Amino acid sequence: MTFPTRAMLPIAILLLSLLSKIGRGQYSCQSQIDVTTEDLAVGLESGQFTSVDLVNVCQWRTSTVHRLTDSAQAYIARISEVNSTLNVVTEINPDGLAIAAQLDAERANGTSRGPLHGIPILIKNNMATADKMTNTAGSFALYGATVPRDSGFAAKLRAAGVIILGKTNLSQWANFRSSNSSNGWSAYGGQVYGAYYPLQDPSGSSSGSGVAASVGLALAAIGTETSGSILSPSSQNNLVGIKPTVGLTSRNLVIPISERQDTVGPMARTVKDAAYILQAIAGKDPYDNYTSAIPFNDTLPDYVAACKFSGLAGKRIGIPRNVIYDQEGDAPVLAAFEAAIKTVRNAGAIIVDNTNITAYALDQYFNGNSSIIVLEADFVSDLPKYLSQLVSNPFNIHSLSDVSNFTRSFPLEDYPDRDTKIWDDALALGFNNTDPRFWDAYQINLVTAGIQGILGALANNSLDALMLPTDFSPGLPALVGTPVITVPMGFYPTNTTIIKNNRGDLVGTGPNIPFGLSFLGPKWSEASLISYAYAYEQRTLVRNQVQPF
Repeated sequence: MTFPTRAMLPIAILLLSLLSKIGRGQYSCQSQIDVTTEDLAVGLESGQFTSVDLVNVCQWRTSTVHRLTDSAQAYIARISEVNSTLNVVTEINPDGLAIAAQLDAERANGTSRGPLHGIPILIKNNMATADKMTNTAGSFALYGATVPRDSGFAAKLRAAGVIILGKTNLSQWANFRSSNSSNGWSAYGGQVYGAYYPLQDPSGSSSGSGVAASVGLALAAIGTETSGSILSPSSQNNLVGIKPTVGLTSRNLVIPISERQDTVGPMARTVKDAAYILQAIAGKDPYDNYTSAIPFNDTLPDYVAACKFSGLAGKRIGIPRNVIYDQEGDAPVLAAFEAAIKTVRNAGAIIVDNTNITAYALDQYFNGNSSIIVLEADFVSDLPKYLSQLVSNPFNIHSLSDVSNFTRSFPLEDYPDRDTKIWDDALALGFNNTDPRFWDAYQINLVTAGIQGILGALANNSLDALMLPTDFSPGLPALVGTPVITVPMGFYPTNTTIIKNNRGDLVGTGPNIPFGLSFLGPKWSEASLISYAYAYEQRTLVRNQVQPF
């Protein structure tokens, strides 16, 4: 098989732009970092532009005027330049224009599949699509492998009329390979960079999805989360991210880490855009038995209708202070959090401070090893289940051992400079998720984050939600599969001292880098969390305060 070279991987992606008004034969283009679902829907419904226009007429951060007859090659050249700098998108859907034309024809015939009809969205490159795009998790080990059908959530996106425009780069294997790699690096896609400071750490593992949505390469993007992989890159890229309850969205044919923690969710520029996308991808899937636990029968909550300015009025919001710990450079985050508490209180919420987790839970959370045992044992079991479904598997990758052996022998995988310690530890564990030792560890997780953790804090204090800086929000909800939403809260000041990541190749903390605020709730509480986040967002509009560099 012929592999693409590293230089070929930063491809030219056709960016999304809003063609907001027609006049005198010209289209006035609103910056794609501002456009919303409803902006696009109105333009499409009124005939101001088509879905083909959205895919084909693209630009980078501009509000200037272009004619539809402008040379597409000029756009491609500019876009190629951008992607070679940020390494955000690994491939564009070669059928994108044909799909857009089909959706335009449906609209012309009076058919609309819903508010997302004909709108482009990007998805993470660990999500299978039964088309000409590949699904690699950022590894050459899966290059050329094919799948029997679309992943469950991708099928729902298509049913909603979404154009799956392409796939985004990610932290390789969703940050579950190395102890010494970088957020946003993959062998297949190179290094993703955030757009708010040169060489910015984009966070991960949904790194490309975060950056793509933040700079408007599509309306929004889809990410996956096991522990922080939607929330953290959303926070660090000035986005709204929804980490749904495990089982609200299908994980079928998404390359897994842990069936108990993996979930699929939207990463968008506004709460309402994220709500529109969650509405489309949530629901039962016969290929993912976790979705059978959805308690709403055949009618999901109306997540878009949950976007209410009054959403915080009368709600009891708890602050679990003892899970907030000292991190270098976090003073601006903590100051912004205190201001956010005041905003939430002024919006009519009842703030219940120091709704802390127990000492046992705190010790397990910071010092225990049950959480990593669960991930390792699940991965040893769940990865082969995904691999067994491949229709073609050019390199005969059937197990974690096969992946590890390939990675150690294929030069572009950058081993041993980037190690395989996480895999080594998982293989050395000596058991998978059918072993009693696994269940012992899993029960510790459930107690740590459950009755003695966030679920206990919610119940014992009669709370509607907990509130934390997103820097501290992912870990406990990950252990019990509960939902979290993050919304932009602030930016590091312009005089911030630069702090690099452990590898020394990315700026983790620096001037103008964003950070977020999270609302945490019990299982299936996404509609409530959306209402709280929307109420906060509309009062602060933090996202608009700093633009990408």
